[in-house]
Amino acid sequence: MRVVIAGQGYVGLPLAVRAAQVGHEVVGYDVDRGRVKRLAAGESYVEDIPAAEVRAISDAGRYRATSEPRDLGGYDIAVITVPTPLREGVPDLSYIEECARTLARYLRPGACVVLESTTYPGTTEELVGPILEEGSGLTAGRDFHLGYSPERIDPGNPTWNLVNTPKVVSGVDAASLAVVKGFYGSLVERVVPVSSPKEAELVKLIENTFRHVNIALVNEVAMFAHDLGIDVWEAIDACSTKPFGFLRFTPGPGVGGHCLPIDPSYLSWRVQRALGRSFRFVELANDVNNHMPDYVIRRLTAAFNTRRRSVNGSRVLLVGLAYKKNTGDARESPSTHVARLLLNLGAEVSAADAHVERSQVVDARLRRVELTPETVAAADAVVLLVDHDDVDLELLRTAEYVLDCRRVLGAGPNIEVL
Repeated sequence: MRVVIAGQGYVGLPLAVRAAQVGHEVVGYDVDRGRVKRLAAGESYVEDIPAAEVRAISDAGRYRATSEPRDLGGYDIAVITVPTPLREGVPDLSYIEECARTLARYLRPGACVVLESTTYPGTTEELVGPILEEGSGLTAGRDFHLGYSPERIDPGNPTWNLVNTPKVVSGVDAASLAVVKGFYGSLVERVVPVSSPKEAELVKLIENTFRHVNIALVNEVAMFAHDLGIDVWEAIDACSTKPFGFLRFTPGPGVGGHCLPIDPSYLSWRVQRALGRSFRFVELANDVNNHMPDYVIRRLTAAFNTRRRSVNGSRVLLVGLAYKKNTGDARESPSTHVARLLLNLGAEVSAADAHVERSQVVDARLRRVELTPETVAAADAVVLLVDHDDVDLELLRTAEYVLDCRRVLGAGPNIEVL
């Protein structure tokens, strides 16, 4: 089949590569010309996709990246994997809308469009469908197929990937579901059909709200436990020995990426708009997790005070700028907020992260450095925010003082755990 994957980011590129590998003719569409140029050169900016895989499918003639809408003509399947950010607490679906309008120009009878972008329940049928119908003159469910499948990409996960993670699929009618199920069935080991796009849209929001709420729970417990003189990490380790009724979540400096800081708020917004009620769990989780960078600063300030020093003028080295380990994605990263708070307090802040490209500027005042014995020795304090596998933990243990936000360094007179 001729497949269009609209959006070639952390979700779209793995999907495009897999579709080409199983034999589909794939067009990777992205409005970012810089991305398209890199892909055309056989490069990859997604760490889970080796450049060799991009070159292989390109050389085989099964994949082509483009920014030109005219290259989308004749598609059998089109998948929308564009961003869905929040703007002042309100879902911004402009990328979906623009993409749907573009695809509508080339939509033909019998073709199928699938939305994968995370959004609130109802988007596929109430927004995407009407745009496609208006732009094509066709009717969803009668003339063309339409469905939704929530993305479940977990960047940096060495165990679960696109192929072996079950894929939830849906369609606006039985025929649409059959087409969507058949397409994803050619890509992954298992598909999980649900009765309508609304249920499928809710799946992603439940999954991320579950994580968001539980991370907020352990973060708040960690703050209280520290003030009470209790080792929350030891308690969590003990809890984790229970073979039922407990899932392990650990404290950290906050949440980041596209999912946790954003997705639960889509559901909260929808509930407020449609029902006039508050989704209190999400609001509370947002409050706790959004303020974890402030808590990191409070702990660091207290440590400086104990040493009769001030944050103002001190040299602080941040280790890790990504939102999670072993990825280069710094979107909504709590490390960004920690850096800005420290800079605003007058600290001299440097940051080491070999995964995050230097083009992802956190703050013009932030100095990017490599993690070396010299940079560690020069710091008055080191804050370990992301424990990438390539971080030299032994080197960090030599620092004058370390605030370990991931509890990976072990005990030491110069080491404090969040």
